[in-house]
Amino acid sequence: MKIESIQVGTPTDYFQNQQSSINKQPVDGPIYVGVDNLAGDKQADLVVHGGRDKAVYVYPKEHYSYWQQSTGLLRTPRLKLPKNPHGSFGENLTLAGLIEDTVYIGDVFACGEVVLQVTQPREPCWKLAFKFKQKKLPMWVITSGRTGWYMRVLQEGIIESGMTITQVEQGCQDWSVLTCNQLYHGRTVNPDKLKSLVDCAALSQSWRNSFERRLNVSMQRRKL
Repeated sequence: MKIESIQVGTPTDYFQNQQSSINKQPVDGPIYVGVDNLAGDKQADLVVHGGRDKAVYVYPKEHYSYWQQSTGLLRTPRLKLPKNPHGSFGENLTLAGLIEDTVYIGDVFACGEVVLQVTQPREPCWKLAFKFKQKKLPMWVITSGRTGWYMRVLQEGIIESGMTITQVEQGCQDWSVLTCNQLYHGRTVNPDKLKSLVDCAALSQSWRNSFERRLNVSMQRRKL
């Protein structure tokens, strides 16, 4: 498991006076990882992006071959990607060897002196759809399970492309990034599963709040 590439970006004008940092640029050489973000990286909308629970966005290298596959009668690629697609989904770290069904909420990884913890899946938004001129893309990302995930920084330090990343602690073994995503976007409400995930201490506060609201509604309905 290793870091294939590192990308950072700052907010720029994107669409109808809105800004975005989705068009990140590759980093050559070492870069400092702080508790809020990587050096030189900032988020445009801090309501849904950034913060300590979402300081680093990770996307698996392996998924880009899926998005480049030809489909349909015309055999066209799912997405038009550049020759080197790393960073195309706005991720800070493009990783090799880790995917959503084998990475769990709360898993802790070390890369050199930097220590990172998985907090939640990524929620794709309209900005990703606008970038690729494909309005269905957020739905495709969610239904395929290829969302990537966010990580908080437990220990700051320097990282660089090509470095090995090693798991040093297991998280909530009932809740992979994939199963967490499925519960979040699923239509069926299962109170026991909701409570199990709410009890996972490493889960981001924003997703915990969402699951707690759903759990409370479910419990109220049980009382009726």
